[in-house]
Amino acid sequence: MLSPLLVHLTCKAALNTICSVSVQGLPHLQAALSAARTNGLVTLANHISTLDDPLTWGVLPTKYFLNARTIRWTLGASDVMFTNPVFSAFFRSGQVLETVRGIGIYQPSVDAAIDKLNSGKWVHFFSEGKINQPNTYPQHDGLAHLPRFKWGIGRVLMEATTLPMIIPMWLSGFDELMPEGRSFPYNYLPRSGKHLSVTFGAPLELAELEALRKSAGSTEAEIAQTRILVTDVAHDAVEALGRSVSGDLLTRTLE
Repeated sequence: MLSPLLVHLTCKAALNTICSVSVQGLPHLQAALSAARTNGLVTLANHISTLDDPLTWGVLPTKYFLNARTIRWTLGASDVMFTNPVFSAFFRSGQVLETVRGIGIYQPSVDAAIDKLNSGKWVHFFSEGKINQPNTYPQHDGLAHLPRFKWGIGRVLMEATTLPMIIPMWLSGFDELMPEGRSFPYNYLPRSGKHLSVTFGAPLELAELEALRKSAGSTEAEIAQTRILVTDVAHDAVEALGRSVSGDLLTRTLE
């Protein structure tokens, strides 16, 4: 328990020194963490910098890092977070599940995420599968759009024994704090004085997802198609939250 607590306190200190942060909708997550749930909890966010996790969780009250049930698990890329014994030990102690990009959705980290949810735990997903800063977002129909989600989240939501509570999130400003494309050593150094924003949306109504789960056919093709639909529901919920808090970014028209 000590390692996640130390990381949390470091992140909280960083939010109070090198940058500023505004938080909206935090009671949605606090209610989910405090509830006597029998199902798991999923949070989903856009992914715009290397500091999104764990820095984001510095906005939470410290009490949540004193209880294993209220500390998030997340999936992290093997080729980024698990490249040497020191990194591996650090991220494993921080409840990161090693994920190998490119080998598909049937791998141990996704299995472990489903198991965590089945035991009532909290798992966070950056379902784009990599950092996508807003200036690279795909554009069509005259609008910028959140990049598509990987199908791992669809598999998790399809195969969890009970559909977990799902809370969408939207992060802003982290791309200014840690812009991509800088040369060494600046790519490891956050820019001070930036303002961050973390927004938690209301939990999703699960009726649509439950209907999709029940409608899934028995063939692999039918299951795969339903998995895509479930993934799209999760994606659209995060994008809709993003439009509500960062409309200047996501609804800009093509020049």
